[in-house]
Amino acid sequence: VQLQASGGGLVQAGGSLRLSCAASGYTMTMGWYRQAPGKQRELVADISRGGHSYYAESVKGRFTISGDNAKNTVYLQMNSLKPEDTGVYYCNAKFGLGDYWGQGTLVTVSS
Repeated sequence: VQLQASGGGLVQAGGSLRLSCAASGYTMTMGWYRQAPGKQRELVADISRGGHSYYAESVKGRFTISGDNAKNTVYLQMNSLKPEDTGVYYCNAKFGLGDYWGQGTLVTVSS
């Protein structure tokens, strides 16, 4: 499975961005991780094919993950962005024993 991510960029605090990630094949769970400078990669949000979603506590109420099963695509709508949301965001997909990663996309939130 190959993942093609898009979105990201530079935005001021309080602004919004939308990330998209399209998978080349069937997946069971898709989501987004992020890695801030000097920190470990962390799970931001993911969603199962059945629609069950998970959010990191730090993004609850601000980020919304959604999926389009027909297109094997996941979206991450990020609102009320904060400088601490800055980092490289990586799309991830899981199917069976497979764990797949897309290229990172940089999100920079200026104060």
